[in-house]
Amino acid sequence: MKIKTFLFALVCLTLTNCETEKHKFPINKRYWDTNDYDEVILELRFGYEDDEKKPTFDNPEQRIIVEKLTDEQNYKIVLDDNELGLNHRNSVATEFFEHWKDMTQIYQATDRKDKYLYDKEMLAVWHFGLGLQLKYFKLGNDRIIENADDPNSLSIKNIINSNVKTIINNYIIYLDEINNEDAFTEDGKNKLAGGIDKYFSELITLYPDANYSGMKKKAELMLNKSQSDKVKASLNKLIELINSKETENEL
Repeated sequence: MKIKTFLFALVCLTLTNCETEKHKFPINKRYWDTNDYDEVILELRFGYEDDEKKPTFDNPEQRIIVEKLTDEQNYKIVLDDNELGLNHRNSVATEFFEHWKDMTQIYQATDRKDKYLYDKEMLAVWHFGLGLQLKYFKLGNDRIIENADDPNSLSIKNIINSNVKTIINNYIIYLDEINNEDAFTEDGKNKLAGGIDKYFSELITLYPDANYSGMKKKAELMLNKSQSDKVKASLNKLIELINSKETENEL
């Protein structure tokens, strides 16, 4: 009986290892560059069978894949390096931004009860993109200012303000996920709230003089819809932060 049990365990282990090795990822690299993302996104989007589970945070063997995929240091190592040229960093930021848009398709699946199959992973991808956009839009605006004959001209200011408005609108799209609150697990709702706490405060700190009236209105509407205490607390903090900035700007 012990021999049979051992053989069964051995067969299970072998099958598990074969399944893991079926998909190749550069997990031994410290940072993934845009070429790595080309291959990884392609594999995660199209390399899995419909009934095959993708890497998750809850899978001890494969969680490193999700962690590497959503590691913000992958882009920060380049975009925060002031020794590199502004044009080069803009080019890399653009590539990462395009990759992120493809990444958003990896973990969108829902079950027959309209519950997200990968809510924590989907939100981790969202957070990767929220952080990336802070770098992407700032670098783009910095290059516009650097290349302008007159950085203080009305036309340049209008372009900068338009770009800031775009990132604010992109962030508002994240708040739309609160409409799908029932599709999240409790851990997912907590992670959703955490994204509001971290990235929205960073956005407002980066652009304190911007117009956040649309974001405030959206937050107020979502506050009335949400049933999660964590999400509602985060929305209240966001509204209070916007109110405080509006008060400061009026002085």
